This record gives sequence, structure tokens and C-alpha cells, in this order.
Amino acid sequence: MSRIDSFIRRLEAQRACLDWAIGQIAGKPGLIMECGLGNGRTYDHLREKCPDREIYVFDRAINAHPDCIPPDDKVFLGEFAETLPIAAQRFAAQVALVHGDTGTGDAEKSRARAALWAPYWLAMLMPGGILLSDQPLSMIGLTELAPPADTGWRYYVYTRA
Repeated sequence: MSRIDSFIRRLEAQRACLDWAIGQIAGKPGLIMECGLGNGRTYDHLREKCPDREIYVFDRAINAHPDCIPPDDKVFLGEFAETLPIAAQRFAAQVALVHGDTGTGDAEKSRARAALWAPYWLAMLMPGGILLSDQPLSMIGLTELAPPADTGWRYYVYTRA
């Protein structure tokens, strides 16, 4: 499969999972956490689909498209090892949806990052909250769910037990 076909499949899976998760949290309270702002595509999608929700983002540096940069008070900027513990304490059990996009292009590094960050994601999630991850996770407190049928691959869906 070409890299462009792989990229398209990943984005289609990401959108399908995000839309499914937004449906799952509809009518429920809670914040949204976008871990990995990148160029801002998923943040932009989330704010369009969830205009009444607070959406916080995490990244080491802002490199997003200018139209996709969140307000300063909704950004945790810096190393995730420093910002996620602060957010996990501040937002313990208050988050309805976490989107963890840890992909680096290096499969081993990406899985290691997700494993390090997952305990903080779990701490932020409210019971029944949804965690979407581009990496597989295995930890007590998370229950894996089947992803939407049209995702094909590459996305993992969990809920906080």
C-alpha cells in the first residue's frame, strides 16, 4: 500500500472513530482532550462537531494551521511527561473523550509513548468516558470496545470501566 493510501485510510478511520465517540458522549457532561495537536485537523473537527464542549489540547509546540490553534487557556504546551500529570490531577474523572494521537512514524516509539501516557488519560476519563488511541493499550481500568465497522484498522477504542 502506498504511503498516500495509508494516510487516507488512517484519516478515514480517525474521522469515523471521532464521529462515533462524539455520538457516544452526546448528552453527557465532560471535557474533551486532544493529545497531539499536530496540524490541528482533529482539533478542528472536534470543535466543529462539539461547539459547546471545552476542548483542551496537548503538544510540545504549536505547529497547527493558523485557523486551528486553540485559545491559549486551552493549551498544555510542553513535554507530555510534564503536562499530562498536571492535567490528570486538575481534570481527574472529568473528561468524556480523550483522543490520543501518539504516532511518530516509529512503531516502537509510538507504542512506548502511548503506554506512558495512558495512565494519565485513564485518570482524566470519567466512568464511561471514551479513549481513542492510534496505538493498542492494555491496562487495568480500560475496557476495549469494537471500533466502528467502517474504520478498517489502526484505531483502538476503549472505555473507562
